[in-house]
Amino acid sequence: MTAIDLITKSDLELFKRELFDKLEELKIGGTTEKGQWLRSAEVRQMLNISPGTLQNLRVDGVLQPSRVGKIYFYKREDILAILEKNKTGRERWER
Repeated sequence: MTAIDLITKSDLELFKRELFDKLEELKIGGTTEKGQWLRSAEVRQMLNISPGTLQNLRVDGVLQPSRVGKIYFYKREDILAILEKNKTGRERWER
């Protein structure tokens, strides 16, 4: 590559197709529960946590996201597994 590399319109079109193909593969915004990927804001809302807490979960390896550009995506099933693992409820207190 040289200092004066130019991006052509066809380069951008190719990038766009590849990006959409990747997003479709990840089923971003899809309606199926299984295999759906969630953005950080959706995960924070599901878990009722702050951006810093989500970052800590990521850094500590509790959640393992996929990253596309600067955007993190999390598997819905991983989030549900964390909720299930850490659930508390009345069944604990029933005799």
